[in-house]
Amino acid sequence: MKTQVMTFNISNTFEEWANNFDSHREIQAAAGMTPLFRGPHENDPQKVCVVLQIEDEEKVGAFMAENEAAILESGHLLETTESNTYL
Repeated sequence: MKTQVMTFNISNTFEEWANNFDSHREIQAAAGMTPLFRGPHENDPQKVCVVLQIEDEEKVGAFMAENEAAILESGHLLETTESNTYL
């Protein structure tokens, strides 16, 4: 397993974004993604950090592409996403 840390900005409130994110646990698990943490930045509620355990970076990429509409609907501003993966 690898650990992926993503930060990005959102256009909705954190609560709206988190409710959307949490509602997709089953499809996240099917893509080999296990959320470990999600939370807003302490000084900027429009910036989010997500920490995931992932099986495969390609699966994560496919998940993001297949679910782009739902991700955008959550308020996730895709162009602001920064991602780092650790062993």
